[in-house]
Amino acid sequence: MPRSTSPSTPRSTPARPRPPVARPPGPSGRGGGAARTWRRLAVWAHVLSSVGWMTCALALFALLVPALRGGAPWAVEAAHHLDTHLLAPLANTSAATGLVLSLGTAWGLAVHRWVLTKLVITLVQLHLGIFVLSGALSTAADTLRVSPPLVVGTALMASAIAVQAWLSVARPGGRTRWGTRDGRPVTLPTAPTWVFALVVASPVVDVTLGLLLGFPSPLCSLAVVIVAAVVRGRTLRHARRGTTRA
Repeated sequence: MPRSTSPSTPRSTPARPRPPVARPPGPSGRGGGAARTWRRLAVWAHVLSSVGWMTCALALFALLVPALRGGAPWAVEAAHHLDTHLLAPLANTSAATGLVLSLGTAWGLAVHRWVLTKLVITLVQLHLGIFVLSGALSTAADTLRVSPPLVVGTALMASAIAVQAWLSVARPGGRTRWGTRDGRPVTLPTAPTWVFALVVASPVVDVTLGLLLGFPSPLCSLAVVIVAAVVRGRTLRHARRGTTRA
């Protein structure tokens, strides 16, 4: 006669398999670690070149002040050499990496007010530095005479970079009118990894070209900025087509 099972004895139930836990891709994942590494290198190049740009502007100010008083004629030639062979490449690198980081990440160029303000300051600085400051330094090196506006310009250049550094840290102002759509924040895509790799490598090519040609030549950096803008435009068009079809 079979034994009856006691009602107090619990029956064993089969263990349910646990669902697999999704883990974020590691450094060897497809584009994960490599993308982060190149973006960080681009940020590092932007910070380093911006600090160097401000340091060179302060050095120009320190060299031109005694020359303004009629002494140290060698300081004018040193300032011109510093501007041509160090300040200009650093300024080009700072501007190119900043533009690519804006075009290649969710920050965008006109989504946030602090980024848009930095863009305007950078464009004004590049215009004045290339077409005004460099020409005035070349004339001063030939005549060994320094004008007060030239000295003031170098101080303003360093001050503008300091303001940009504060904007990067504080990030004031919130979003612009282009940063929202239908009351929702605009989300911008991230550029491919190779875009950030190009902007990190471009200063090396530009410096080499500058040494061969004898004057600053930011051709490679300019080309990378144009490529980043084209990639951003194509990505946004594809995203809009996908939204329309959906």
